[in-house]
Amino acid sequence: MSRLIILAIFYVVLAVYGFQAFRTLFRSPWMHWAYGVLFLGALLFLVIKIMTLQANDGFRGTVAVAGGIFAAFFLMALVLGFFLLLEDVIRLFGFGYNKVVTWSSSEAAHFPSRRKFISGLALGLASLPFGAMLYGMYRGKYNYQVLKYELEFDDLPDAFHNYQITQISDVHSGSFDDYKKVEYGVNLVNEQKSDVIFFTGDIVNNRSEELEPWKAVFSRLEARDGVYSILGNHDYGDYASWETEEAKAQNLEELKMMQRGMGFDLMLNTNRYLEKDGQRIALLGVENWGRGGFKKAGDLEKAKEGIHKDDFKILLSHDPSHWEDVVLQDDYHFHLTLSGHTHGMQFGVEIPGWIKWSPVKWRYKYWAGIYKELDQFINVNRGFGFIGYPGRFGIWPEISVITLKKKGLT
Repeated sequence: MSRLIILAIFYVVLAVYGFQAFRTLFRSPWMHWAYGVLFLGALLFLVIKIMTLQANDGFRGTVAVAGGIFAAFFLMALVLGFFLLLEDVIRLFGFGYNKVVTWSSSEAAHFPSRRKFISGLALGLASLPFGAMLYGMYRGKYNYQVLKYELEFDDLPDAFHNYQITQISDVHSGSFDDYKKVEYGVNLVNEQKSDVIFFTGDIVNNRSEELEPWKAVFSRLEARDGVYSILGNHDYGDYASWETEEAKAQNLEELKMMQRGMGFDLMLNTNRYLEKDGQRIALLGVENWGRGGFKKAGDLEKAKEGIHKDDFKILLSHDPSHWEDVVLQDDYHFHLTLSGHTHGMQFGVEIPGWIKWSPVKWRYKYWAGIYKELDQFINVNRGFGFIGYPGRFGIWPEISVITLKKKGLT
């Protein structure tokens, strides 16, 4: 609660500061009132929803909408505040300079007034993230994109040349609010007609019951070699309040049973072999392992048991920091790791061949798409769903389609 109060105070200060731009640009008191009502209304809406939130609700529904609207206004106020603060620093230096000059004259120094150009520029730039976040809530969160990659390997078994993988990640079913659009996304996965489908964790936000309304639609996922899944950090229920540890453990067991009932082969620090024409590749799946305070239930050594060092290997691991901190240096050499977790922060700018940016890059070195280090690949899926901010802009929900290629074969 103390964090919420601090955030609210900071937000109000920014809003008041940004109000100076409106007062400079618009004379009408109605515009001034409209600014105040919208900004304070967004804060009040969020506070009311949080105060009335039930312990088992999670951050979803109207609470998520309130948070998204607040975040849009917060970004707008942040940009306005930055430009106006910068202008005030310049005005202050200008006033100091004029004061020194007027010491030797009869003229009085005046504090420079705000310039409409600066206020107009600040308001124009602030409207960009504001509009983007609102669009992301309205349209972006179900704007599924199929991203296709081809990866070449020297030691891929010949039978797996042109073997096609579809990966989805971070469903966060507790955040969904449109069955038809989710159904469209699942149908889009099946339309890829891949040999195998991998789901790389976070099927719920916190509780197994969130998956209940969506079991039927995700049960339709199908591929010739099956659908395999792992757990993500949200699947363990660590971010919810539980009456007892037993209740939390029961929730996790229910979630595991639900995934298996949907036809998913849930891999918990274990391995399988995928076979084709008498040849095979190793598939390993670990529980969540994340840098810092994230759960470290992943046990790569256990998952490797029974796997030969010279096998071609695909690893399912939810958090890309596991790849960076553990997997890359392992002497078993994992040819391809499939991860998710970052969501690309659900907000950023991506123009192929030109720019790829999201604030999440300051937290994760490997945050979206294909990377190659030490002759090993990772794909960090941008996520199928959303959490927290109930939308996406620029970093759209992703269905990854990866085709394995044997070098030298056509």
